[in-house]
This record gives sequence, C-alpha cells and structure tokens, in this order.
Amino acid sequence: MRIAHEHVYDLFTPDLVRQALVDNAAHLTRWERGTKVFADLFGQSVLTTSGDTWQRQRRMLQPAFAPKQVAGYARLMVDAASKVLDTAVPLGQAQALVPMDALFSRMAIDVILRTLFSHGTTAQESLQVAAATQTLGDTAMSEMFWPITLPDFLPLPGKAAKRQALRTLRQLVGHHVQQRNAQTQPQGAGDLLDSLLALRDEATGKPLDAAEVFDQCMVSFQAGYETSATALLWWSRLMAEHPEAMRHVQTEVDQVLQGRPPGPDDLPALPWLTATLKEAMRLYPPIAGLMSRRTLRSIRLGDWDIPKRAVLRITPWVLQRDARSFAQPDAFCPERFMPGAPPIPRGAWIPFGIGPHVCIGQHFAMLEMTLLAAMLLQRYRLVLPPDAPPCVPVLRVTLRPRDGVALLLQRR
Repeated sequence: MRIAHEHVYDLFTPDLVRQALVDNAAHLTRWERGTKVFADLFGQSVLTTSGDTWQRQRRMLQPAFAPKQVAGYARLMVDAASKVLDTAVPLGQAQALVPMDALFSRMAIDVILRTLFSHGTTAQESLQVAAATQTLGDTAMSEMFWPITLPDFLPLPGKAAKRQALRTLRQLVGHHVQQRNAQTQPQGAGDLLDSLLALRDEATGKPLDAAEVFDQCMVSFQAGYETSATALLWWSRLMAEHPEAMRHVQTEVDQVLQGRPPGPDDLPALPWLTATLKEAMRLYPPIAGLMSRRTLRSIRLGDWDIPKRAVLRITPWVLQRDARSFAQPDAFCPERFMPGAPPIPRGAWIPFGIGPHVCIGQHFAMLEMTLLAAMLLQRYRLVLPPDAPPCVPVLRVTLRPRDGVALLLQRR
C-alpha cells in the first residue's frame, strides 16, 4: 500500500514473517513513531532502543531472564497469587461473581512488584496502578498514529490523565529503586532488581547506569503486568465457555499437584494447562497488531523486492487465525498444542514475537501464567453467568475485552 509518503507491506504468511524478522533482522529497525511514543513513556529500555545500544542492553539483560534464573522467582509469584486468590470469594460464601479484570490485575501487579522488588502492594494501590497503566495504553495507541506528540503540559484532552498516570508509575518504581540504592549493605533479596544491579557488560565490565536500571524496571513492570494479566483474562473466559476443557485441565492439575502449590518443575507435567494458555494466546494475542519494522536497505521477501525505508507490518491476530496454518481457526482447540499434535508452522504462532527481538520475558510470562492459572483452578470452578454478553475485543496497546470479563467463581 501507499499511505501518504510511506510504502507499506503487510506480511500474511509464516514464511514471509520468518524471512523478514529472522533472516533479514539485521536489515530492519523498529518503526520510528511507535518507538518514540513508548520511549517517551518508559524511557530508553530494551523495548525502545536499537543498534549498538539495544545489543548491549539485550546482552546484559539476557541472564536475568534466562529460564534457570526465572525459575527462582516462582516462590515470589506463588506467594503473591495465594494472597489474592484466597480472598477472591468472600469467606463463608460458596461462590461469587468476580470481575476477572480486577482479579488478574491485582495478582499480576503483586507478582511483578514482588519479583522486581520483593514487596507487594495493597488492593487500593493495585487499582490505582492498573488504572494508570490502562490510561498510558490508551494514550500510546492514540498518539502512535499522529506524526508528533504535543507537549504534555498543554491543556489538551487527556494530557492531565497522562501526566497523573506517569507520575503514579514513576513514583512507584522510583521509590523501590531509591530504597535499594540507599542500602549500605546488599540485602541479597534475590529479586529482579538485584539481578539488574549485578549485571555487568561482558565487553567492558560496566554495570547498567542508574537511568538504565530505572527504565528497565519501568518496562519490566509494564510488560510483566499488563500482557500477562490480559492473556489470563482471555484464558479465563475461554475456560468458562468450554467447561469440558476446564474439567480436563483441573483433573490434570489435581493429579500432578495433589493440593500443594505449583512450582517451576511442575510445568512439564501440565501439558493440558499449557496447551489451553497457548490456544488462548493464539485466539487473543495480547499484542495483536503492532509489529512494524522499517527496512534499512532493499531486501527480498518471497517473490517481492522490498525497497529501502519501506514499512513492514506483521499482525499476529491475522496470522494466528489463518486456516492455512490452523484447522478450524476460530475454534478453541487446545489439542493443537499438545505433544504429538501436527507441527505448527514456524512463524504462525508468535504471541512473543520472533527473531532477535523476541520478547526477553517470554519464559517469565509462561511461568507466571501457568502458576497463576493452576492455583486458580485448584481453588475454583469458572462459570459463565447466563446473561454474560459476548466478548468484543478492542485493540489498545494490548487486546482487551471491551466490557471486561465477569465470572462466577465457585469454591471446589
């Protein structure tokens, strides 16, 4: 397409996506406008940098998000989720209608705060942080498609809400970072902030500077909370809509865990639970349509010659609902992700991206979602209320249900 002065190419097959994001990764850069909007909100993190700066940050951060390191955060995740889940249905009640948006937001916020800083938060603080995150997501989505961002101090619609939301998140993160920096003796908290402060560049031996630590904490909080909470929200709705699949998964969870809290070593023994999470992210990818790249030189993709400075767009929503890759593409079929199922074409399922820029927190996210989902199913049955309206997806930065999700949680 020609859009104003831009030449735009949409990639609609897994092969083309892999050719672009894997084979030609060195000849692509992030779309400038999207990067600028997110950098204004979350600083110069691995989410927004490019070139040598991105390579240095990615190289330094990789050990903090390696599977073995991430497994060490499991206890913090379980402690945070237990606190929220045990009170989801008021004491003495057999069931309650629960707004799942608020439930998962509170759990995910507590998980990421404990994992980052070894400190949780109150229910009221969680609501404030969730509202601030949603405001910034809406702001980013609207600003991304304007050529410039007008200064935040101007008395324009939405600017006051944006300023307040940024203050809320920056004060939250800044408070914890300052507390840690003020300690004269390292406490050995074993959290993600400890890992970030201990990182050293293999080439120079230098640590992340103070601004980089703050920016990485900001983006880790935003990405680690919102995408996981959104994925779990869609998953819970699908579980309630498919009670047979839910019973199958609950049987698996009961047999494997025998009533005890889950841990990282249990994940291989929970293939049905993992399959339902992956299928939920196939149908409703948290990042559904915002993968854009600019070519740094002319490249060839399939039968097409793509010129320098063209924009490439990849839309996970479209790729993951394509009948060429997925039989019954609009149906909830966790079986397609079970061991022994026909292989899914590489590049057809990309909820975490693909190539060198694949989400650095994917192992963290899968561990968090699996632990939280298992703990929820240990305690409750998820029941769709008879008058529940259809879920209408709305694209902000993440893909969210327009009217939220409310489910009956019945104690088991």
